[in-house]
Amino acid sequence: MMSIAIDSTTRQDSLYSDHHVGERRHAVYTFLLCIICSMPLQATATADGGNSADITNLKQRVDILEQRLQQLQGDTLDKKEHATEASNGLQPSQPPVKFGGALRFNYFLKDYDASLKKRRGDIGFDLFRVNADGNFGKLYLSAEYRFYTYMNTIHHGYVGYHINDRNDIEGGITQVPFGLLPYAAHNFWFGIPYYLGLSDDYDSGVKFHHHDHGWDWQLAFYKNAELGNAADLNRYSYDPVTTGAAANQESNTVNARAAYTFGKNSACANELGISGMTGRLFNTDTRANGDRWAAASHLDSHCGRWNVQLEMARYGYNPRNPAGVSDRTVMLGAFGATHDIAARGTVYVTNLAYNVPVPWEGVKLLTCYNDYSMLDKDFGFDTSYINTTGCLINIGPTYTYVDLIRGRNMVYLGNGSLADGGSGTWRTRFNVNFGIYW
Repeated sequence: MMSIAIDSTTRQDSLYSDHHVGERRHAVYTFLLCIICSMPLQATATADGGNSADITNLKQRVDILEQRLQQLQGDTLDKKEHATEASNGLQPSQPPVKFGGALRFNYFLKDYDASLKKRRGDIGFDLFRVNADGNFGKLYLSAEYRFYTYMNTIHHGYVGYHINDRNDIEGGITQVPFGLLPYAAHNFWFGIPYYLGLSDDYDSGVKFHHHDHGWDWQLAFYKNAELGNAADLNRYSYDPVTTGAAANQESNTVNARAAYTFGKNSACANELGISGMTGRLFNTDTRANGDRWAAASHLDSHCGRWNVQLEMARYGYNPRNPAGVSDRTVMLGAFGATHDIAARGTVYVTNLAYNVPVPWEGVKLLTCYNDYSMLDKDFGFDTSYINTTGCLINIGPTYTYVDLIRGRNMVYLGNGSLADGGSGTWRTRFNVNFGIYW
């Protein structure tokens, strides 16, 4: 606190000094200009016009002094504008909104696709995205829109307000505060929580955020999923959808997350937290409200070059389906596709990452990891597993994920399922995602 006060005082003294030096210079130049202008100019020219050169020199000096006065006035105006921007919380000479984006490509090889194995894999376009982040005093905004080959969709978009140094409020499509944040994985493919809608989920509503002395509290109310249309599968987050025989959609959800970091800003910081969620599950066929809930505890430890993530979450859906429709499964959708999940289950996450010392010039970051998650389902359904071993490489504006993904009864890996059925065989996918970010 002392260093901040000293720096602030120094900046104020500097501005005060510059201002008064400028005033003194302004007065001196004005005084000289008045003297020169009041000097009687003798017009007793000689035959060769000798005094004309003196008059010309005096005029030139007057012009120089006038230019200097204008320059001093301009400097004063610039300082006033910068001081006004600083008082409004804006950085001088910086645009209030910054635009960015990314372009990504994907290479993949699957052991459960014979034709793909013969081709030694395929490479193709992954996404193009644009994003904007801005600050307007205490107001701020963030938005991102994504373009895939098979869909276009919003990722997030919200407006926030800095109430004070410890409290913020955001409205729009925001990240749901639940479990490990911002992600419950290090790899590109993510883990089971994401495919259950329990990680990196975005919904439409209002979120309050309090952070102070190691504490991080978040409380949110979401009216519905991000798009407001449960039949639209072109979305980033996994939510209950109404398509085909499925007829359930989320609404009026309350999320709460509390976490405390031991050793914050030290070489070994450990965040312990709990999360809770409760909300309605509206069935468009029966016009009745069921409910859904989830609870989680987590540890996010950063010690030296190591990062350990642990999480356990329990969730449940209680749909009000029409007669003949099972209430043991619920359909979720995203990325233009759907999959069923067990209506109740317990999720376990164990992730380990190491930030490798980089001896090569140009490589800014090399993080290697092993991410493991499993879903223990109720109703006697088979357990689902996924394990990803890989590295993230950052060179300049590029980020490359190199992942070896293995799963059992895992959706999108062969014919695995997060509900009942599916193959009990371990399936493998090798994936390389290359992206340029700006």
